[in-house]
Amino acid sequence: MRVVIAEDSVLLREGLARLLDFAQIEVAAAVGTAVELLPAVEEHAPDLVIVDVRMPPSFTDEGIRAALELRQRDPELAVIVLSQYVEERYAVELLTGETSGVAYLLKDRVADVDEFLSVVRRVGDGGSVLDPEVVSQLLTRQRRDNPVEELTDRERQVLALMAQGRSNAGICEELYLSESAVTKHINAIFTKLGIPPTGSANRRVLAVLQYLAANSTPDRGGRQP
Repeated sequence: MRVVIAEDSVLLREGLARLLDFAQIEVAAAVGTAVELLPAVEEHAPDLVIVDVRMPPSFTDEGIRAALELRQRDPELAVIVLSQYVEERYAVELLTGETSGVAYLLKDRVADVDEFLSVVRRVGDGGSVLDPEVVSQLLTRQRRDNPVEELTDRERQVLALMAQGRSNAGICEELYLSESAVTKHINAIFTKLGIPPTGSANRRVLAVLQYLAANSTPDRGGRQP
């Protein structure tokens, strides 16, 4: 796996590079600005990009905007976004559409070396990883409509079990359904929730997020991240 790192903090940038090198993951380039990131990716054609949300010159959203641009150019490029906080608008945009090979993590997660390296490998292999705090904040977003309400009782049961991490086989066993029946219900769930055909695992993630959002209590205090 070849990786390009974009992080303005020299200590974190060098630390990530050494950590990946220790894990025998090639670091093709490590840059300090989003402006440098784009040509570095073009030059080195990495499999994975690790990018900070806030980068020079304005330290607002340069990093994640660069990540979105890179994903638009090459949807197969894996991206790990690191942040000290949750940038809701861009997190939602990053997770809309094709979500394979995407992770949004708070920087605290880097402190757990084994966990972070596991995320790098999973995302590099096309998996999706969301920091629990990111999920928590996204679920406070107000929704004007709730497509989960359109699901039948059986579809809700299937989706609830998906949210518990059950496989299709596990759902079959729990609800005494055939595998074809479970597949039919899951496809109906994806259609009703407006989730387009992509990798099945990623569609499950998006479906579960909508289920959790529909069953959470919005934050009435209006707090911003």
